[in-house]
Amino acid sequence: MPIKSFPFDELDGRPVEGFTLAAGGLEATVIAHGARLVRFLMPDHDGRPADVVLGFDRLAGYLGSDAYAGATCGRYGNRIGGAAFTLDGVRHRLTANEPPNQLHGGSDGFDRRLWDAAVDEAANAVTFTLRSPDGDQGYPGTLTASVRYRLTGDGVLDIRMTATTDRPTVVNLVHHSYWNLAGHAVGHAVGDVRGHRLAVRGGFVTPVGADLIPTGEVRPVDGTPFDLRDGPLLGDALAAVGGFGFDHNWCLEGPAGELRPVAWLEDPASGRRLDLSSDQPGLQVYTGGYLSDRVIGKGGRPYRRFAGIALETQRFPGTPNIAHFPSARLDPGQRYEHRMQLRFRTSAR
Repeated sequence: MPIKSFPFDELDGRPVEGFTLAAGGLEATVIAHGARLVRFLMPDHDGRPADVVLGFDRLAGYLGSDAYAGATCGRYGNRIGGAAFTLDGVRHRLTANEPPNQLHGGSDGFDRRLWDAAVDEAANAVTFTLRSPDGDQGYPGTLTASVRYRLTGDGVLDIRMTATTDRPTVVNLVHHSYWNLAGHAVGHAVGDVRGHRLAVRGGFVTPVGADLIPTGEVRPVDGTPFDLRDGPLLGDALAAVGGFGFDHNWCLEGPAGELRPVAWLEDPASGRRLDLSSDQPGLQVYTGGYLSDRVIGKGGRPYRRFAGIALETQRFPGTPNIAHFPSARLDPGQRYEHRMQLRFRTSAR
C-alpha cells in the first residue's frame, strides 16, 4: 500500500506532518514532531487489530507531557549526572531538566523539535532529519541526525538512527515508545502490562543511586528481580523489585555493533508478541512507574502506572562521565549508527 501522508497538527503555525506505513497486516503512524511513533496497529489471535503504543490524539498532549511517548530522544538519551561532562579536557555544562542532572537531551531535546521528513515509497519508509547546532543544550559540535522508520511485509518495524558531527561530541539517540500489547482497552482506562511476559538477554545491570544516575558498577542479575532471562511474568518481577518498578539499564549479551536478538515482550491473553533486536550495548527497561491516571492518552483514556513499557536500546546512561562504559563519543568523519528491529507476530489461540 502507498504511504499515507496527512496533516497531524500544527506547531507555531507550521504543519506537523504525519505518515502511515502499512504492510503485512500491520500499520505504523509516525509524525515529524520528535520523529515520533504515535500509533501501531497489530491483530490479536482472533484477527482483531488494536493500537499497541501509548500516545495522544493531538500535539498538545505530547507538548504537555514529560513521558517522551514514542519520541526520538537526543542528543543524549537517558541521564547524564550533574548535567555536565568533560571531553578532551573541556568541561561542557548542559541544561539540567531533571536537576541537577540532564534527562533525554535537555528541556528542548530532540523530542521537542520539528524534524524534516522524506518519504521512500519503494522501501515503505519515512526518514526524518534534524540539524542540531553547536552548543545546543550545551553539547559541542553541529550534529546532523536522522531516523528512518521502515515497515516490511514480514512483520518488522526497522528503526535506524544515524548522526554525523563537525566537532567531537557525545551521541546516544534513543527510541522511546511505550508498548502495551493488550492494546487500548474498551473501558475507561488503559490496562497495565503486569500480565505481559518480558525476557531480556542480559546477565548484568548498571546499578543506579537515588537520583537514577549509574554508580559505575556492573552487577550480575543472578538471584535478583533483575534476572529476566527466562521471560517472567512482569507482575511478579515488578512486585519483587517494588517501588516504581524498572527504570534500569541491562548490559546486553553479544557483540555491540552487530544486530542480534536482545529481548522479547509477549501478552499471553491476546497472543501478541514483539521480538527486539539491536546493535547497541545496553537496554533501558522502563515500566512506566511514573505514569498516573492524570495522564490522559488517546481516546480520552487515562494511563495509570505500568500502562506501558519502554524498551530503549542505547549506550549506557551516564557514559560520558564513566570511562569504562562503552564510549558514546563521535568524531568528525565518523558516523553514529543505531539500529532497532522490532518483529511482531501473533500466536494462534
